[in-house]
Amino acid sequence: MERKFISVLLAWMELPGLAFAVWMLICFYAPVGGYPNGKVREACTSMIPCHGSSPQLLPKHTITVNGTEFKPGDSIEVHLSGPVFEGFFIQARDAEHLESPALGSFMLADRRASQLLTCGRTKNSAVSHTSKAKKQHIKVYWIAPGDAPKRVQFLATVVKKYRTFWVKIPGPIVSQPNALSPATPLHATSEAVATSHPVSYLSKPFNASSCGRTKFCIRNPSNCDPESASCFFLSFQQEGSSVFIEMSGPSEGYLAFALSHDQWMGDDDAYLCVGEDHHVHTVTAYLKGRSPPVLDSENALEDVSWRLADGLLQCSFRRSIHLPAHKGRFNLNASYYIFLADGEASEGGVIHKHQQQPLITSGMYNVTGLPQDIGGSRSPRLIKAHGALMFIAWITTVSIGVIVARFFKPVWSYSFLFGKEMWFQVHRMLMLTTVMLTGISFVLPFIYRGGWSQQAGFHPYLGCTVMALAIFQALMAGFRPSRHAPRRQLFNWFHWSTGTAARILAVVTMFLGMNLAALDLPDPWDTYTMIAFVTWHVGIDVLLEIHSYCLIRKGKQVQ
Repeated sequence: MERKFISVLLAWMELPGLAFAVWMLICFYAPVGGYPNGKVREACTSMIPCHGSSPQLLPKHTITVNGTEFKPGDSIEVHLSGPVFEGFFIQARDAEHLESPALGSFMLADRRASQLLTCGRTKNSAVSHTSKAKKQHIKVYWIAPGDAPKRVQFLATVVKKYRTFWVKIPGPIVSQPNALSPATPLHATSEAVATSHPVSYLSKPFNASSCGRTKFCIRNPSNCDPESASCFFLSFQQEGSSVFIEMSGPSEGYLAFALSHDQWMGDDDAYLCVGEDHHVHTVTAYLKGRSPPVLDSENALEDVSWRLADGLLQCSFRRSIHLPAHKGRFNLNASYYIFLADGEASEGGVIHKHQQQPLITSGMYNVTGLPQDIGGSRSPRLIKAHGALMFIAWITTVSIGVIVARFFKPVWSYSFLFGKEMWFQVHRMLMLTTVMLTGISFVLPFIYRGGWSQQAGFHPYLGCTVMALAIFQALMAGFRPSRHAPRRQLFNWFHWSTGTAARILAVVTMFLGMNLAALDLPDPWDTYTMIAFVTWHVGIDVLLEIHSYCLIRKGKQVQ
């Protein structure tokens, strides 16, 4: 038996390609399959399925209970119902701290459809499905613990199919007898919570007449008309202890703005207006890094209105300046960077990553302070400087330097500058300028990003290669042998090949960089302009080569 195992192992070692393929299949099969058996302990904290897609915005399922109050040890009947679904995950949490661990324990009513799970240190603190069998109703019993908080809220994640699911659907809040009345009405679903205030239809577009006087406005392009089909508009107007907010832009998917303590996406207070089935839903969310927004189970917005017409999505709502009871909501009487983004939304209100760089204000602003009318930039200044310096270095100075060295050597062979031939001095000055501009430009994205960017594809890798080649070329030129030295021919070949490789890679890198959202160049004219510059330089090189050939041939004929 041992010999057989060793022979099989050796056979596998002789077939590394097959072994690698099977290993990859095993690695990638597990996450694709999801958790059809309901063993979802990995999601105890976030309640988010590892299905590789964003959750739906507006839940269609309802959580109900059979009582409004409880005492430690009491049993509460919990029902989850709605359209047909395959999977679910139910927990009870402290209503004042919904990010806290699951509390209490559950008992099952139907062991064929549901099973108990242990989240954290609390045994049987969650319930999930046992299989992918379709279901429309689940009933369980929740047992209140002895150390239960004053108010408890039930949450559920529901999976309709693999990529269609809702996360943390907020259920009713139940309270102990001596607790204050719950802020969320009993039997409220997430949809009811999200629209607990009346929603109306806007009869006309927004206007900017009060911008800078009574409203704090952000417009892109600057001073554009909110009625225009190309204008992104965001305004804040303080009214007593609340702020009335208007948001408008050319989008059929979603518009969103966020308040941030820095110019980076993450740990931000976000507000989204999402178009779905000719309606607009307004929700609040919290941004964690570059992951999809985490939607709030409770909506703190009032006086919600919306309008979809003429290619514009418009929404307005009111928010209190201070919201101490809502975790993740920033106070509006402080200064923040303001982001404004748009993107596509698919069926079910699923939002997708914005296709263009979000507009970001150049500084931090207090929207309840002095009214202002400002703009913003979709391309940070450091990134603009990076692109401009690279363009000057690799399209201008390096190209002229190569032309001077290649074609002006015989013309300026008897002209001198600071004791050296004119062509050599001009060539050296232009090439050193190229290396200097490249070095300055190279560090700017790292200063802006604070490190390496995972979102820029091959552009940063090629950029590092170009930087390395530029430095190597300069060092090699500094140690060039004399004109008649034996190694001069070898140096000339290395000098030419390294420089040519750097120029080609630099052009390829610039073409890749022009498509990055952070640069925000006008597509496709940026590509056409770059092609025109490259064509012009190649054409000049070809013409000068022809001219040089003709001069040499003419000289031979004269001789």
